[in-house]
Amino acid sequence: MDVVYCVQKFEQTFEFPQEGFSVNDNELSFYDVPLMDIIKQYGTPLKITYLPKISSQINRAKRMFNVAMAKVDYEGDYHYCYCTKSSHFSFVLEEAMKNDIHLETSSAYDIHIINALYDSRIIDKDRYIICNGYKRPQYIENIAQLVNSGFSNTIPVIDNKQEIDLLNDAIDRKCLLGIRIASEEEPKFDFYTSRLGIRYADIVDFYKTKIKNNKKFKLKMLHFFINTGIKDTAYYWNELNKCISVYIELRKICPDLDSLNIGGGLPIRSSLDFNYDYEYMIEEIVAQIKHNCNMNDVPEPNIFTEFGSFTVGESGAALYSVVNQKQQNDRELWYMIDSSFITTLPDTWGINQRFMMLAINNWDKEYQRVFLGGLTCDSEDYYSGEAHTNAIFLPKLDPETPQYIGFFHTGAYQEAIAGFGGIQHCLTPAPKHIIIDREKGDTEYYTRLFAKEQSYRSMMRVLGY
Repeated sequence: MDVVYCVQKFEQTFEFPQEGFSVNDNELSFYDVPLMDIIKQYGTPLKITYLPKISSQINRAKRMFNVAMAKVDYEGDYHYCYCTKSSHFSFVLEEAMKNDIHLETSSAYDIHIINALYDSRIIDKDRYIICNGYKRPQYIENIAQLVNSGFSNTIPVIDNKQEIDLLNDAIDRKCLLGIRIASEEEPKFDFYTSRLGIRYADIVDFYKTKIKNNKKFKLKMLHFFINTGIKDTAYYWNELNKCISVYIELRKICPDLDSLNIGGGLPIRSSLDFNYDYEYMIEEIVAQIKHNCNMNDVPEPNIFTEFGSFTVGESGAALYSVVNQKQQNDRELWYMIDSSFITTLPDTWGINQRFMMLAINNWDKEYQRVFLGGLTCDSEDYYSGEAHTNAIFLPKLDPETPQYIGFFHTGAYQEAIAGFGGIQHCLTPAPKHIIIDREKGDTEYYTRLFAKEQSYRSMMRVLGY
C-alpha cells in the first residue's frame, strides 16, 4: 500500500521551490513566513491572511494590462475593481484600497461597506462603485443613497429591465448606468443563457426606449462576464467577440458609452503544476477589443475588470494538525484533521474545488498515500485528491512529532460560504484567524489576531439558548 514519495521526487515532479513556498530545515514557509513558528504561537486549526499578497496581485494585473495596452497603442484606460463578495473583511478592503482601485458590489448590504470605507477616509466619492446583481428594493434604495449623496461614479448595472424604473424613482440627480449582457453558457450547463443580465437581442432596443431620452441617466458601461472564467477556449473568445459586437452597435448610437467591463475570472494557482499564460490572455483580450473597434470605426472603450479571487485568493491559507490515523481497509489509510473541511473549506465539499495542499513539517520523512478526513459525522467531510492527481501523499506519522498540513490560496469565498461567526455543521467551531503583514520593504513580518476560535457561548446565543 505504501508509496515512497520523498522530497527529491517531489522536486523532480514539480518546479519547486516556487513563488510563495520554500522549505528550510524540512519545514514549509509561506511568503517567507515560517509556518511552524506561526503554529507554535497560535496553534491549529488556524486561518491566515497574508496581506502583502493582495497588493501584489492588484499591481501585477495593472502592470499586465498597461503593458498589453502599450503594445497595441490602445487609447482607452484600464480600471481595476475588486468584487467585495470574494471577501468582505475590513482588512482585505483596507489593503486593496491602498492601490488606487475601485469596487464592485452585489447586494444591498455591500453599500454599507462603501459608506464605512468613506467614513474612515479609505475611499472618496470619486471612486467607481459598480453595482451588480439583481436589485431588490433595499438595494435600489441604498444605491440611490450613494448617488444622491454625491458618489458621482456609482454605476448601477442593469440586470433586468424593471430596474431602470425603480432607479428612476429613487435617484434625484444625474446617474451613470451600465447594462449587463446575458452571456451564453457552456454546453455543460442545464441552460443555454445566463439568468443574469439582458439578452443580446434586446439591449439596443432597451437603450432606445428606456435610457436614450431620459435626461437623468447616461449609459456609460456595457458589462460582460463568463461564469467559467477567462480561459483560452473557443467558447470564451466567441462570447468576448459577441460582447464587443454589442458594444460597437450600441456605441454608434450612444456617444456616452465609453467603457467595457469584462468582469472577473482570472484564475489562481490551485496546484503546484498550475500553468496559465496571464500575459498572453490579457494581451489577446486587449488586442481583440482594439481590432474590432478599429475595424468598425468606433472609439476603443475603457476596460474595467472585477477581479475577486485573483485579488484575495492567494493571500489565504488554512492550517491543521493530524490528530490520528485510521486504517480502514488494506488500501485506505485516513489521516484525521483537527477541524472540518465542510466548515472551513466549504468549496471542497460544495463544488469539489481543489486547493494547494502541502505538509508543513517532516519533509525529510517517507511519504505515503492517504485520505484526509474531517471531524464531522458526515460522509462528505473528506479530501482525497489534488488538482493534478487523484491522490494525496503526506509524511508517515511519527508518534514523537505531530504532523501539520496546510491548504493554500484559500482566501476567497470560504468564510462567506461557511457563514463566518454563525452555526457550523456539527457545531464545529470556526478556527482562529490571524493577519500577517509587513511594513513596505521590510523583511520582518508581524501578526495580529483577527478572530479567536469560536466559543460555545456565541453558538448558544445564535441558537437561542
